[in-house]
Amino acid sequence: MIIDFHTHIFPPEVRDKREDFFDHEPAFKLLYSVPGSRLAGAEGLIRNMDNEGVDKSVVFGFPWHSQDYFKRNNDYIMDAVERYKDRLIGFSAFFPLAKGAEKELERCLKSGLSGVGELAFYTSTVPKDTLKAFKPIAEIAKRFDVPILLHANEPVGHYYPGKTPITLKEIYDFLQGFPDNKIILAHWGGGILFYHLMKKAVKGILQNIWFDTAASPYLYDKEIYSISTTIVGSDRILFGSDFPLLNPGRYFKEIKEAGLSEDVIRKICGENAALFFTKLH
Repeated sequence: MIIDFHTHIFPPEVRDKREDFFDHEPAFKLLYSVPGSRLAGAEGLIRNMDNEGVDKSVVFGFPWHSQDYFKRNNDYIMDAVERYKDRLIGFSAFFPLAKGAEKELERCLKSGLSGVGELAFYTSTVPKDTLKAFKPIAEIAKRFDVPILLHANEPVGHYYPGKTPITLKEIYDFLQGFPDNKIILAHWGGGILFYHLMKKAVKGILQNIWFDTAASPYLYDKEIYSISTTIVGSDRILFGSDFPLLNPGRYFKEIKEAGLSEDVIRKICGENAALFFTKLH
């Protein structure tokens, strides 16, 4: 079974007139005012999954600041999951410090969604008071026993829209603050996985963290797959395409070219993800 752990879908009103949602949402404008940036709906995702051989996808919207916007997008996620019960697994998304975030998460999880994310700070570093403010969200996720998917990006290299000034220290401090939560770091965790090689504290903090592959063909050579499995183990890596940014097939090609065993490929492409969701067994 192939499971894509990282896809985005939006309701029709956002896809049809995205510019109407730019006001007071600088992160959304930053990412989706770029020429060529794509927005997809549930039907488009399902067609792509069929074409690319993906069995199930984890779907979420965007970390909106506005309560109205994140409720609308989460409602669309819930509707999509209901319509495609055998294909889609929904997560609840919102800006981590947004007013009403805790209430929204409770609503979404009680309505059947299966996780939290993708949460992100696209236009700033992680504020110092984030740990305190995020604690109620982490507690809810822990109580419902669902994972949290957090955006991370490498602090060096080329610029692209949505690349935040977040530091590895900020990511590390966040992980330290919530050791009992299941946390997936998107985009290879911004490279923090390489610090698993350190002998002391870092290894302990990272031992319960997962990493998804979203946007990998844009960021890393294909050797990242073999190197990362050596460093953190094949059980901690989750295939994520970041659809509609990239099609899954591009990842599958690189994964095969990386020289991984068939057992490791199966883990990365689906078996590891299935362990998060008992309903998939």
